[in-house]
Amino acid sequence: MSETDHSPRTSTLDTVAVASGDPERDQPWADLGLKVDEYARIREILGRRPTSSELAMYSVMWSEHCSYKSSKVHLKQFSEIPQETPVGKMLAGIGENAGVIDIGQGYAVTFKVESHNHPSYVEPYQGAATGVGGIVRDILAMGARPVAVMDPLRFGPLDAPDTHRVLPGIVAGVGGYGNMLGLPNIGGEAVFDETYLGNPLVNALCVGVLRHEDLHLAKASGVGNQVILYGARTGGDGIGGVSVLASETFDADGPAKRPSVQVGDPFMEKLLIECTLEIFAAGLVAGIQDLGGAGLSCATSELASAGDGGMHVELDRVPLRDSTLAPEEILMSESQERMMAVVEPGDVDAFMAICAKWDVEAVVVGEVTDTGRLHIDWHGQRVVDVPPRSVAHDGPTYQRPFARPSWQDALQADGADSLARPTTGDELRDTLLRLVASPNLCDKAWITDQYDRYVRGNTVLSQPHDSGMVRVDDETNLGVSVATDCNGRFAKLDPYAGAQLALAESYRNVATGGARPLAISDCLNFGSPEDPDVMWQFAEACRGLKDACVELGIPVTGGNVSLYNQTGETAILPTPVVAVLGVIDDVTRRTPTGFVAEAERVFLLGETRDELSGSEWAHVVHSHLGGLPPTVDLAAERALAELLADASRDSVVTSAHDLSDGGLAQALAESTFRHGIGVSVSVADVAGGDAFVALFSESVARALVTVADDDADRLVELAHRHGVPLTPIGRTGGEVISVEGSFEVGVAEAKTAWSATLPAALG
Repeated sequence: MSETDHSPRTSTLDTVAVASGDPERDQPWADLGLKVDEYARIREILGRRPTSSELAMYSVMWSEHCSYKSSKVHLKQFSEIPQETPVGKMLAGIGENAGVIDIGQGYAVTFKVESHNHPSYVEPYQGAATGVGGIVRDILAMGARPVAVMDPLRFGPLDAPDTHRVLPGIVAGVGGYGNMLGLPNIGGEAVFDETYLGNPLVNALCVGVLRHEDLHLAKASGVGNQVILYGARTGGDGIGGVSVLASETFDADGPAKRPSVQVGDPFMEKLLIECTLEIFAAGLVAGIQDLGGAGLSCATSELASAGDGGMHVELDRVPLRDSTLAPEEILMSESQERMMAVVEPGDVDAFMAICAKWDVEAVVVGEVTDTGRLHIDWHGQRVVDVPPRSVAHDGPTYQRPFARPSWQDALQADGADSLARPTTGDELRDTLLRLVASPNLCDKAWITDQYDRYVRGNTVLSQPHDSGMVRVDDETNLGVSVATDCNGRFAKLDPYAGAQLALAESYRNVATGGARPLAISDCLNFGSPEDPDVMWQFAEACRGLKDACVELGIPVTGGNVSLYNQTGETAILPTPVVAVLGVIDDVTRRTPTGFVAEAERVFLLGETRDELSGSEWAHVVHSHLGGLPPTVDLAAERALAELLADASRDSVVTSAHDLSDGGLAQALAESTFRHGIGVSVSVADVAGGDAFVALFSESVARALVTVADDDADRLVELAHRHGVPLTPIGRTGGEVISVEGSFEVGVAEAKTAWSATLPAALG
């Protein structure tokens, strides 16, 4: 057959008529990931057995990845969070492709973070690349121009052979796809822990900008409107890909099933972006949906169920790369770089003309109807006749059993208090050098240098700053800032507090740059939902996020749940990654991370307590995990954020760095590395004068700031006004990091240790 030969394979075609007259045919529902009760429910909905095409649609749409069947009972509580932000109303939220936030001046920003974990283990480069491509199309589908990406990553131990297999490919995939799209990568994380061995986490975030009037939603409304599929051709890559692959546990040798991982084409995606934005500008779209997980099954059923409820599709019109594909394979394919639009009949010619201009293939595959049914035909024979909502939204809902693990109390009782602590100056110096060189705290330039951080010319802050920031408006300098964070060790010790600590750190990172936090998106990465211990962790994390958002007054705009992240019986650390987006009125007043001048005063904002359990020190020096994480203080976080935003707006501080992993010692070291400017500090007034606690505690709601002498009084007044504890600890200058009465270490020596780790391990 030629590439364009769409001849039907009638000998094996399973139509609605055949299914009605052949009720007892054996079907591979279990192989497609369906449970016996789910298959029975499908038969009940249809009043007959499903056709093979219908079975394919239900299997991918009812998968864990697409339906959230184990998690949605816990996600419902996010609707209790107020939908207003300090700037204005949320324009689109949970249930849409991505959340949309009003940021003022007629602008809105859409952002979302999603997972592509299991595909990236099977095929690191393509798994990561198509993760970026998928989240970019989610943002595009809202009517926005994508302007930046981020990549929170998790790997097994740095010295593990499989880490050396997956990490270079994943980083190359993230960079290769994003760079070719011309999107700056402005932030993210790279964290190493043995629980991620065999199950790396590849979370991808995209930010887009739009005017309020450009907002588009995923719905098929208007009887007679045409349904157009445009972009890349449909192939066999990704059949059952992320929808099935992300809905099962890996065994010790990898995934039990290895569906084809999607293959990305960033050049096609770039054309698709520009084509779609021109179509939006011309006002030619009544509804739009990207094709990601579950492909055509998702796009057709979600558009129909969110609109007037009916759609008729001629599946044999779908352009194919592989003419041998059966209807069910076409419906399951997750081939990339595809979009589906709903267009009024009178606008079809103009739509097609724009697609032709950008060399993007487009085909009318169907139309909106008033039947309340999704009808799909293959060469004149009906292969799908379903209520679309039953596929897209009314899938199974599981009340998975969950209970506090029997081992949780013992874990929390085993705190870091009994661990041997450094006491002498030499021991403290050695501890600092060991920590700055540790995999989680070392320089990540080996990774980030593979990303273009400044393409498009609007990047204001990016790695290694605390947050990424981009300019939205060239005239007013309005901008947005984004940060992602999560400490999985904290979440293991207390998932309720751990989720709040993830939110708090991202919130703080956005504030140190001078932005005011507005909203969050989350990517909740956990082990098997069939394990009551894991489900308890998940339930507690959701409860923690909801309570924190209510207290901080910021909404959850949407996000992603990724379950079954475990190898055999070993689940990953619970990893509820939280992305916080903030707004800054004038990006020229942003605050950088790192010392910028000699002879400036150094202040510590916030209170330091003896909180070392779950810390990087306990992890690196003692391989210990136990106790309780640092105490959450959301009121203190809010006060600190308000102070930092005011200080940036009024140009009071010259630099700001949050305190988190590695504590004050790590913040001091990283601040000196930025421009090679040393610092001399005294910690006599911090943590009761205990130098170890002062330097390595990971207490929250803290930041390190510098000010010129003339502005010190202004900072003191700001701290007093916001109720934030403030401690003067020293001055910048020289070529060493000096801790009075304890030790000093050369900035160059410390930076060499910090910079050498990843190149030495990865080449």
